[in-house]
Amino acid sequence: MMHIPVELAQTLAVVIDEGTLDAAARRLHVTPSAVSQRIKALEEQLGRVCLIRAKPARATEAGAAVVRLARQLALLERDALGELGVDDDHVRFSVALAVNADSLGTWFLEPLAQLVQQHPVVFELHRDDQDFTAEMLESGTVVGAVTSRAQPVAGCRVVPLGVMRYEAVATPEYVSRWFADGVTPAALAAAVRVDYDRRDDLQSEWLRGRGVDTQPPRHYVPASNDFARAVLRGMGWGLLPLFQSDAALADGSLVRLGGAPADVPLYWQQWNLRSALLDAVADAIVSEGRRVLRG
Repeated sequence: MMHIPVELAQTLAVVIDEGTLDAAARRLHVTPSAVSQRIKALEEQLGRVCLIRAKPARATEAGAAVVRLARQLALLERDALGELGVDDDHVRFSVALAVNADSLGTWFLEPLAQLVQQHPVVFELHRDDQDFTAEMLESGTVVGAVTSRAQPVAGCRVVPLGVMRYEAVATPEYVSRWFADGVTPAALAAAVRVDYDRRDDLQSEWLRGRGVDTQPPRHYVPASNDFARAVLRGMGWGLLPLFQSDAALADGSLVRLGGAPADVPLYWQQWNLRSALLDAVADAIVSEGRRVLRG
């Protein structure tokens, strides 16, 4: 029966974390040659290439499976040490999570702040669009993710969080300039808007619902809070979550453009692994998500 040596799997995970063999060698306190030899031994034992030696280094599909194993073993080891009472409170376990920008900019940090008061843990957050965060679970980069994918990733379990509702808004001055004759398809086809990045299709979908298939000029602002500030400064119209627009709508700094809101269902996915720490992380995130998101 084939076995995956733990030391070799852990070495591959460190290389992926650090991005290069040299950086991994410094973290492991060995030479780059020793790191390279371990990766070679792993690949020879499995009969598969596990590492793409680029900058940064990337795991192959086979390598991603090994990285997941290494991270799961580390998590289980941490739990076992805690149960044995030999856990070092001065050593904090790193938990990697993926989250969409709007959740990160609004509600997601609150449960993490509570967790760091209760557990010896630090968080490594990876930010991406909710349509893509699940890919980081598949690669083994993270142990859990806020995602729009309802179908569980292989080896993971999924829990509904709720719905993040977005509304199209702009400043009154912007509306006077671009929509003097109403928020018509013709006006929307010409009006400058704000997009998060080139993969953000939320505004495009909303426009198609209003009968607009063309792409108007766009500002790209790839940070949730800065995106909201760009809309508040009148740079363009945009779809903002209610968390970010409620106060400005109440005081008149923003006005609604009308049209149906855009509802984005969000889910929590994590490795299907029984771990006290991972369960605590999930419980805190799911509880807060269900408290603040629409049911």
